[in-house]
Amino acid sequence: MDLAYVCEWEKKPKSNHCPSIPLVCAWSCRNLIAFTTDLRNEEEKDLTHMVHIIDTEHPWDVYSVNSGHTEVITCLEWDQSGSRLLSADADGHIKCWSMTDHLANSWENTVGSVVEGDPVVALSWLHNGVKLALHVEKSGASNFGEKFSRVKFSPSLTLFGGKPMEGWIAVTISGLVTVSLLKPNGQVLTATESLCRLRCRVALADVAFTGGGNIVVATSDGSSTSPVQFYKVCVSVVNEKCKIDTEILPSLFMRCTTDPARKDKYPAITHLKFLARDMSEQVLLCASNQNNSIVECWSLRKEGLPVNNIFQQISPVVGDKQPMILKWRILSATNDLDRVSAVALPKLPISLTNTDLKVANDTKFFPGLGLALAFHDGSVHIVHRLSLQMMAVFYGSSSQRPVDEPTLKRPRTAGPLVHFKAMQLSWTSLALAGVDSHGKLSMLRISPSMGHVLDMNMSLRHLLFLLEYCMVTGYDWWDILLHVQPSMVQNLVEKLHEEYMRQNAALQQVLSTRIVAMKASLCKLSSSTIARVCDYHAKLFLIAISCTLKSLLRPHFLNTPDKSPGDRLTEICSKITDVDIDKVMINLKTEEFVLEMTTLQSLQQLIQWVGDFVLYLLASLPNQGSPVRPGHSFLRDGASLGMFRELMVVIRIWGLLKPSCLPVYTATSDTQDSMSLLFRLLTKLWLCCREENHITEPDDALIDECCLLPSQLLIPNIDWLPINDGIISKLQNKQLVRLQFGKAPGLVGHTVSSQFDAFVRAPGQPKIDHLRRLHLGAYPTEECKSCTRCGCVTMLKSPNKVTAVKQWEQRWIKNCLCGGLWRKMPLSYS
Repeated sequence: MDLAYVCEWEKKPKSNHCPSIPLVCAWSCRNLIAFTTDLRNEEEKDLTHMVHIIDTEHPWDVYSVNSGHTEVITCLEWDQSGSRLLSADADGHIKCWSMTDHLANSWENTVGSVVEGDPVVALSWLHNGVKLALHVEKSGASNFGEKFSRVKFSPSLTLFGGKPMEGWIAVTISGLVTVSLLKPNGQVLTATESLCRLRCRVALADVAFTGGGNIVVATSDGSSTSPVQFYKVCVSVVNEKCKIDTEILPSLFMRCTTDPARKDKYPAITHLKFLARDMSEQVLLCASNQNNSIVECWSLRKEGLPVNNIFQQISPVVGDKQPMILKWRILSATNDLDRVSAVALPKLPISLTNTDLKVANDTKFFPGLGLALAFHDGSVHIVHRLSLQMMAVFYGSSSQRPVDEPTLKRPRTAGPLVHFKAMQLSWTSLALAGVDSHGKLSMLRISPSMGHVLDMNMSLRHLLFLLEYCMVTGYDWWDILLHVQPSMVQNLVEKLHEEYMRQNAALQQVLSTRIVAMKASLCKLSSSTIARVCDYHAKLFLIAISCTLKSLLRPHFLNTPDKSPGDRLTEICSKITDVDIDKVMINLKTEEFVLEMTTLQSLQQLIQWVGDFVLYLLASLPNQGSPVRPGHSFLRDGASLGMFRELMVVIRIWGLLKPSCLPVYTATSDTQDSMSLLFRLLTKLWLCCREENHITEPDDALIDECCLLPSQLLIPNIDWLPINDGIISKLQNKQLVRLQFGKAPGLVGHTVSSQFDAFVRAPGQPKIDHLRRLHLGAYPTEECKSCTRCGCVTMLKSPNKVTAVKQWEQRWIKNCLCGGLWRKMPLSYS
């Protein structure tokens, strides 16, 4: 493990952020991190309980909000989509936070619930029934269905038709369990029930879910001499009211309290966690004293109940009729450790079997198998989630020491040491975020090999496996990019494409845009492939335009055939290879292309991009042997060229209805038919690469004609995406980056070589709305938002009123073309 970056607060004379007690943090599947601090006002001598939300790619762009909690915040919890956040406090108030206008740096409190005056000690969203297990031992399989399998898992509560009902469950310090359900109409149904008849104090608690739709709650009063209690909670809706039923499950005593040598050594239980939210059969416990801790891992198993011989004679037990009981068994325990300050559990739903403690050498160091323990001396250990054996270690600045030095013999340093008070592992367990006792946020890389020597192929296989998992689930993959070196990029992109092509056609179609976005983010990490980033984003834009324009086509008669007008357009354009655009048009039913004039005119900016890009590609064909430039990969991409060809036909037909919607070209001759010329050249180029396995070189006649294009038409400047201002490329050299909340570190990215200077938009030059293709001016006055992943910029509010354009804009309300989240940009960004 090593530090990637550290972000700290600016010290101000009158108000400062200080760590809250307790300090809590949470990491979403979209790579958003939420954590708490207390804002101390020196003049008024009061504390404001703050919630901070950052995107890991732009950690300095922190969104800080006064939570409105009157008492200290005790829990933070993201939902399964990573778009909503729960916060709970020591006064029993629970608040649900949602994005404002789907912006990752703008949040608002929408709904909530309360158990007045009863501090919340555990909090969780109800399970939605979705669980996709990873099979690490099958990471080399070709089929995604073998690597990742859908586990049969019932939602905690379902609506009519089996749709999971949203809501949350919380446990309070007095032993109450409260459930709040979010109805589709926005109402909140809340019910509260005691966990058992004899209520007792709950100092620690955690929540997990069973495959049958039940909820399991683990509680402890904080004393290691008391049992750790477990309860089954069933939630239902009866007569429009929420109902809670509870049942006591088997309890356990920690092993250290029954060991005569350690009976009174660890008086307090300080951490109680299920190994995963959907793994209620395994629990992690930590008991501590002033200086040391011990950690134990327990598992709930079904065991046969022995029957006395007397009863055996009366009624013999045969086969499956033997009575079974549930019993907690200890799996493993550590030796005496330094005092544990925080625990972070993995989120990967790895399929665990009884042989996991003896897995093959190539998978036993897989990052998702480890959990993190932080200690008061500043160190962090990654240990196996079941055996608790050491897998990796990180020493903070105050904890440098030999590994083999005994814990108890080390002299104690004077004064408090800086240590993590709260930690969270990323969703692929390749990164660890920790907030320390000074309020700083640290981002740690966790090596895919867990510090052990693995060959490059094995490390690449781990990264590829996790990239595929993110591709299938839709989770953000920023934490994987932390480990990708420039030398790996080409290999990873090729292998990712190979694995994608092995899947069935239906799955390929579902993942078609996600894999392009993934390739773009990988290529951004190497200077030799950075030009391909532009190509991949242009391809995403082309796919989106093609889908949108084809969706506007309507059949002329109601008794439509099986194929839509868009499908027939694709079929006819692929069959008819004529270079004359008018001859292709004759084979189409032009009445299916009739649209309102206002609609056609409103699409002109998108149509102009198609025309400009086709002209740019054809003009760059003679230079294909020169160093790679943006657009190069399109010259060998038959599918994309075919898509451009279809759009050119559609645009030609629409131009007959509304000539002003046609792309505008600056030609040297007034009589020249620019659309026909470009279609003819585009068709010739398409014929060279229409068959993926039989690509031929363009003939000299085509290249000569493309050489003449600059003398016939003015070649446009293509507005490529801006250089991303994120942190990921700054971390390539493995040097620690120090940041400050609220202050951007300046332009982050590769040093742009001279061959790319023409494609970079310098500060002060006119800006463009990348989705609407509208020019915004050098210093835009309209509020804009940018993608956290690719840097794509678009206006926050729509200037359009035409339905067709609104349909286009609705596609990008929640996410960018590449699937990244939006963040609001400061006015007059540069």
